[in-house]
Amino acid sequence: MVAVPRWLRISLLLVAGFSALSALAGMLGLTVGGGMGIPLEWIEGSPFDSYFWPGIVLGVVVGGVQVLALVAQLCRFALARGLHAAAGLVMMIWIFVEIAIMLVWSPLHGIYFVAGLVQVVLAVLALGAWPRPFLGREPRHPAPRP
Repeated sequence: MVAVPRWLRISLLLVAGFSALSALAGMLGLTVGGGMGIPLEWIEGSPFDSYFWPGIVLGVVVGGVQVLALVAQLCRFALARGLHAAAGLVMMIWIFVEIAIMLVWSPLHGIYFVAGLVQVVLAVLALGAWPRPFLGREPRHPAPRP
């Protein structure tokens, strides 16, 4: 497997760390903090009557997969690259579902969606999607196999 450049490894650590800390802080705010002042009207008609369970899902699922990606990367598991991609996708799905349920948009939604998107792009690059050389071309007619 191709070595991941240092800037890419550090970028993945920073994005995943930011997302993990944010998810865990969000979980605390939604569960212990009583919803962080978010109106309950925003979840009327949803399966939730408080922000407790969404907070648990945010911390355990969204934050948990971020922590798994971080631990896998720090332990140098090859699986870390795929876990980072999954963690970014989970973040984007969380934001999409949150907006769909609440029917409210805030700049924080944009920030966390972009964080997830950046994490996916970085993970895909770490998985080897970056062509070398970047503007290299493939031959028109591949060489015949022996």
